[in-house]
Amino acid sequence: MPAPTPPALPLRGGVSASAVGLPAGPWATWLDFFTERFPHVPRDDWQARLRGGDIWDAQGRPLSPDAPYRAHGKAWYYRSLHDEPRVPFEAAILSLDDHLLVADKPHFLAVTPGGRYLHETLLARLRRETGLVDLQPLHRIDRETAGLVLFSIRRQDRDAYHALFRERVVEKDYEAIAPLRAGLALPCTRESRIVQGTPFFRQCEVEGEPNASTRLALAESCGNWGRYRLAPRTGQRHQLRVHMAALGMPIRGDAFYPAVTRGPDEADDHSQPLQLLARGIAFTDPVTGQRRRFESERRLSW
Repeated sequence: MPAPTPPALPLRGGVSASAVGLPAGPWATWLDFFTERFPHVPRDDWQARLRGGDIWDAQGRPLSPDAPYRAHGKAWYYRSLHDEPRVPFEAAILSLDDHLLVADKPHFLAVTPGGRYLHETLLARLRRETGLVDLQPLHRIDRETAGLVLFSIRRQDRDAYHALFRERVVEKDYEAIAPLRAGLALPCTRESRIVQGTPFFRQCEVEGEPNASTRLALAESCGNWGRYRLAPRTGQRHQLRVHMAALGMPIRGDAFYPAVTRGPDEADDHSQPLQLLARGIAFTDPVTGQRRRFESERRLSW
């Protein structure tokens, strides 16, 4: 999880200040450090931010562009993006109480800031909508996937909820639209070892002890397509997409598996969303002791 934002630094557009470590190095000034540390940002931009008092040390004191660089500790700054793409779909809040917020995420919306997306993320939007400055996701789903995401509201509850996911006692079920495959007996379980593949944004299966397990069942069929129920028992990145493709049933609209048809930095085709939905989630609430289950209100398209 990201480092906490110092109390003196408020959210900006629903986004927290970011921390950067300060290693030992040859930089004479703060301007030299930030220019080399983030070469994709022009030096003039860093100079303007530093002169404007928009970068701080760990005590919340503004850093000057010409002041001597000091190693160790952290500095804090707000990320900015030029021409951030607009995601023209809205999330819904299904439940909100003193401890949890449950969101129903649309396709194409990232859960947290990263890459091309900063303000156009589920976390930033929910913070702006609710004013809950300590809101943090308890788990992630892919930007391309729609469905349920849980957020903790209070910092003191966060570890208890994270423990549910660490200990794999959260029941999660997904739906996917994918081709029918003759001769495959269902339901079945796919187990394999998944690691980072090539290119860097893909995962792949390799020989070795399994670290990913998915239970699959066919819910219904229509023509050559099936609506599948998927129950992941582990949480590897892209696990469901990799397992379905490996079984010869790639999920409809998947641009990464079994082959790359559109890179992560290319414009999205909003008419062809990945037909994968985080449909349901159930658990015993560690704070209240209640048994809780939530269902997405979204539907996949044949």
